[in-house]
Amino acid sequence: MSGRTPSQWEEITADNPAHSTWYVERFRAMAAAGDDIVGEARMIDAMVGRGSRILDAGCGPGRVGGYLHGVGHTVVGVDVDPVLIAAAEQDYPGPTWLVGDLAELDLPSRGVAADFDVIVCAGNVMTFLAPATRGAVLANFARHLAPSGRLVTGFGAERGYEFAEFLADAENAGLAVDLRLSTWDLRPFAEDSDFLVAVFSHRA
Repeated sequence: MSGRTPSQWEEITADNPAHSTWYVERFRAMAAAGDDIVGEARMIDAMVGRGSRILDAGCGPGRVGGYLHGVGHTVVGVDVDPVLIAAAEQDYPGPTWLVGDLAELDLPSRGVAADFDVIVCAGNVMTFLAPATRGAVLANFARHLAPSGRLVTGFGAERGYEFAEFLADAENAGLAVDLRLSTWDLRPFAEDSDFLVAVFSHRA
């Protein structure tokens, strides 16, 4: 682990150790209020057959992976923040929740098979990575996808990662963009969209 580059999320929580707990309680409060916190998960569920293997990359406190497990999928969630993983284990028992750095993702070394049908990376996770590790993270995603698997990411504009740069990084990682949307409820992407949901498969 020597020489490891901390993510921007880790830098935030190092400066404010209470941030992770605030984040967990924020989503718990939203769920208790009846807010929709699983829109991303519903899109993923619609893309795959029942019982698919799904990696929730940057899973946070488990809202996406927890829903997907509940509707019948086999879910593995990975997040660099142990506070968020502890919350996921408490609130959404069932999936395999793991503390880990997406820039060093190697699930087979931890006894978890790769070949995921879908990898979902929601919640602006891509913008919380250390910029120097973005390419490595995307390459790791490609290595963990099944031959016919798909990667689905979503993040907002003006968060330090230009959409064009991200798409180029994905191409360099061996991924081909199949679909671009501006929301998780399938609205089309336009050049002035302030959010990008992108679906990738292995580049031929």
